[in-house]
Amino acid sequence: MGMTIYNPQKGRREIMDIAIDKANTTYFDDGLDGNGVYLMADIDIGLLIQENGYSNPILFYGLTRAKINHNPQAAKTLLNNIHSVAEDAYFLFCLQDN
Repeated sequence: MGMTIYNPQKGRREIMDIAIDKANTTYFDDGLDGNGVYLMADIDIGLLIQENGYSNPILFYGLTRAKINHNPQAAKTLLNNIHSVAEDAYFLFCLQDN
């Protein structure tokens, strides 16, 4: 199935053929209460992590659910690091623009 994901290494969204099923995906109920982790899915090149809401899953190359012990807090930390890097890059871009 074609799914839009965010690839931080390429800095863009892209469409990938991804199978989401019971064997490769963990869903979290606590992700339904705001900005928690909604799902983690192992794919052939890495780990997809999606927050609750309408955001696209984010791809983390070389990771698996097992490597982070299926831990939603560890997944949230990875997501927060991606978001803070993006905010820092935007801030530096705005400084250069002036």
